[in-house]
Amino acid sequence: MIENIVPSIGKILIEKGWTLSTAESCTGGLVAATLTDFSGSSAWFSGAIVAYSNEIKMSLLHVPESTLIDHGAVSEETVMAMAEGVCNALGTNAGLSLSGIAGPGGGTPDKPVGTVWMGWHLNGQTYAEKFVFTGDRMAVKKQSLQKILERFLKILKNS
Repeated sequence: MIENIVPSIGKILIEKGWTLSTAESCTGGLVAATLTDFSGSSAWFSGAIVAYSNEIKMSLLHVPESTLIDHGAVSEETVMAMAEGVCNALGTNAGLSLSGIAGPGGGTPDKPVGTVWMGWHLNGQTYAEKFVFTGDRMAVKKQSLQKILERFLKILKNS
């Protein structure tokens, strides 16, 4: 599935003359690594910021401290700020962001293990969606990778 999604993303980005960047927390750079596994991705993928700590989210992605305090790192507000922030930091038209709880620890009743918020920023529009995945840490990361790319391709096709 990824084998078909990434080339389609690249093709559309090239056709539009756009570039993509990622801001990742719980996936630790997995999305960027996957995108760069495809030959020719340098034509449309600019780079990534792995913002695992809140300090990096604030300093490099300009997520407001108040957002992190009021909503937490795993929230709609945070991933929207991350997606916009990575576009501004790296000068891209599109940005993807993820922040979640991959486990096995760290979950709460409100945000159980497997909760992942994803953000997409494209052409001045920002979107976010919450998912709750199952399985171990790597399973959550892989499901997050698949879902963020599927949704981004859909957004791109509708832009």
